[in-house]
Amino acid sequence: MSTTKQFDVVVIGGGPGGYIAAIRAAQLGFSVACIDEAVNAKGAPALGGTCTNVGCIPSKALLQSSEHYEHAGHSFAEHGIDVAGLTLNLGQMLKRKDTVVKQNNDGILYLFKKNKVTFFHGRAAFAGAATAEGYALAVTGAANEAISAKHVIIATGSNPRELPGAPFDEKLILSNTGALAIDAVPANLGVIGAGVIGLEMGSVWRRLGAKVTVLEGLPVLLGAVDEQIAKEAGKLFAKQGLAISLGCKIGAIKAGKNNVTVEYVDAKGAAQKAVFDKLIISIGRVPNTNGLGADKAGLQLDERGFVAVDADCKTNLPNVWAVGDVVRGPMLAHKAEEEGVAVAERIAGQHGHTNFNTIPWVIYTSPEIAWVGQTEQQLKAAGIAYKSGTFPFMANGRARALGDTSGMVKFLADAVSDEILGVHIVGPMASELISEAVVAMEFKASAEDIARICHAHPSLSEATKEAALAVDKRTLNF
Repeated sequence: MSTTKQFDVVVIGGGPGGYIAAIRAAQLGFSVACIDEAVNAKGAPALGGTCTNVGCIPSKALLQSSEHYEHAGHSFAEHGIDVAGLTLNLGQMLKRKDTVVKQNNDGILYLFKKNKVTFFHGRAAFAGAATAEGYALAVTGAANEAISAKHVIIATGSNPRELPGAPFDEKLILSNTGALAIDAVPANLGVIGAGVIGLEMGSVWRRLGAKVTVLEGLPVLLGAVDEQIAKEAGKLFAKQGLAISLGCKIGAIKAGKNNVTVEYVDAKGAAQKAVFDKLIISIGRVPNTNGLGADKAGLQLDERGFVAVDADCKTNLPNVWAVGDVVRGPMLAHKAEEEGVAVAERIAGQHGHTNFNTIPWVIYTSPEIAWVGQTEQQLKAAGIAYKSGTFPFMANGRARALGDTSGMVKFLADAVSDEILGVHIVGPMASELISEAVVAMEFKASAEDIARICHAHPSLSEATKEAALAVDKRTLNF
């Protein structure tokens, strides 16, 4: 093992929480190292974590490509664009996806060099308890290294959860990793779990020609989404041909030579059996803490394997912090980034801040679904008096011009103060439109504030203004 290299801050994990924490710590004047073991197909470093490599970035690339394909086959004619002999070059589509991923990988390496963050390509683990010099970390990988850190930020992310008896082989039984790399469009694709990953991946392969069946255990679709928005989304998915069965109890899953058989009990209690060419399992994720050396350092994990932290992301060990998917809270890349910045600033004696109440959520289906704040069912359960207002995109001029008038914007505001309590969108570009609501809520704005702001015409954002006006029952265009 080489001579011990000392740093003020060492970040374990190079995903959104980790690499952002490393950059912010370096900006604040600390000597910083980041350790990450991910590799691409050529064995080179692949910084960016699940998000960049097998999550957010590649899925959005395929969603965009598949949407172009669907538009060319079904929507262009309406615009006076006739496409003859349309064919799918799936190999090129996957190649483009891989190029987008590599551009993001390389971009993070560039940012490390720009900010003087030392990068170690390998796996890091605590070598023991803290000493006067800090924490000893062993790095194993392309080269073995011994590192000492005054502060450690754990950002090791999460892994896809397997169903008992159905391990991922990434050929027939797929996690998000395999779902992004299917080399031929399956005729019959099964998806277990109607969450973000299941719906997004199901949407990609349905657009490309697969018959997609989604089996969901919950009795309702998207239980975390505002009920009115979720029901509207469900109608639109069904219209597209995405078959979603709710209230399913999954039984045996048997992988054959070329297909997968799933036995389940449907919502009516009837035994069912389905055979799929491929099966995507998307039933959540589990924290990635194996091999971290938590026991050697005395790091406390909770009963589910998450690193136990307080509200400031402090662990039970002095100067050891944890952020992102490996701790409590939503498993969202942007949540991890905000925590990473906050922790770096706390180490510097500043007052880093992450407001869980204004973290936006997005599902990148078509139409997109986005929301921030509380849902109507949450407000009812809490006994909070509220007002609501909705505005449909079918009454929005820009949506008509785009040819996508599905969905709506919904505002929820306090019945007395008019403070915005939640904004929920299903429709075109919802992922972009939600940012206005996040800003408004962060500044404690009222629905009236949004209603009084001039919005560009014609724009989709006018639907946001109109929904805010609807809270006071004075929409102008519906």
